[in-house]
Amino acid sequence: MTWTEAEYDGYLQAERRRYAWVMRHYGGLDPEEAQAAAVEWYAYEPAEATFRGLVFHDEAWHWAMLAIHGQDYVVEQPELVQPPAQYDALD
Repeated sequence: MTWTEAEYDGYLQAERRRYAWVMRHYGGLDPEEAQAAAVEWYAYEPAEATFRGLVFHDEAWHWAMLAIHGQDYVVEQPELVQPPAQYDALD
């Protein structure tokens, strides 16, 4: 995908915000830990990176659930497959 730097940065910040929210509310991290986890997962990629933004192909909710519960969360905790309204309201 081709996007401007401003578009990329906006998307990056939004996904970091969502990931950190999940890590606080479902992962039990304090705000600083949650933000650090979000920045680590959603590291800035330079414009020339071959697959820049590939991490955006799934929502922050999914990536955070994988980090918290592992790859079987969709089977073991099907109630967590869809994010709650509070998550969706973060936009």
